Amino acid sequence: MYSKILVPIDLSDVGHGKEIFRIAEKLLEPGGTITVLNVVEDIPGYVAAELPDAVVKDLSANAHTALEEATYGAGGNVKLEVRRGSPASAIVAAAEQLEVDLIIIASHSPGLADYFLGSTASRVVRHAKCPVLVDR
Repeated sequence: MYSKILVPIDLSDVGHGKEIFRIAEKLLEPGGTITVLNVVEDIPGYVAAELPDAVVKDLSANAHTALEEATYGAGGNVKLEVRRGSPASAIVAAAEQLEVDLIIIASHSPGLADYFLGSTASRVVRHAKCPVLVDR
């Protein structure tokens, strides 16, 4: 059982995110905390310059709303957090700042690009200072 669990959710695959959130609920000890995290990747400046300011600002708000929907009906102490930046780096940084006991992250079947660059899940596994549970 774990007292602080970090569950990063990719909003392009919310269904899998809901599954790993349910796993976290089962592994959480009574009185523990689950932090559900989404990382909004920075938009390159040349793209952001062409978008209305409201679109760029709304990304974080929309992500928070999507996390609320993904965790609807959750019992216990659930915190929602949205960060900006590179997903793997932001997840590892959040785990360290929140002093979590476990990260539960979803993974997909790797494509050719993942073998050369590494997926977000594999980067988190390599750099996290706490245990990481990867669910496929």
